[in-house]
Amino acid sequence: VQLQASGGGLGQPGGSLRLSCAASGSIFSINAMGWYRQGPGKQRELVASTTSGGSTNYADSVKGRFTISRDNAKNTVYLQMNSLKPEDTAVYYCYALLRTTYYGRYWGQGTLVTVSS
Repeated sequence: VQLQASGGGLGQPGGSLRLSCAASGSIFSINAMGWYRQGPGKQRELVASTTSGGSTNYADSVKGRFTISRDNAKNTVYLQMNSLKPEDTAVYYCYALLRTTYYGRYWGQGTLVTVSS
């Protein structure tokens, strides 16, 4: 099983970026998918998550600015980031709680988002 993240890069304050993360391999089912981030000198924090039933959860710091969505047919989760702030600068990691031969959490490789003018 692999999770491939993409879409990071340089964004301007007030601008937008969209992250994608696709899960591939011998996947029986996917429960939750989401994103964590780790900024410079900070601990890793949960940014947003979504369940197979469509429930979503957001960190207070991104509510109203970020939107998580999911394409179950493509085993892909997206993070639309609007109204970017310099404090959003971080490495973003996607994850999936999924079942192959067993149930576990899988991580993507991380994608760097830098917000700067």
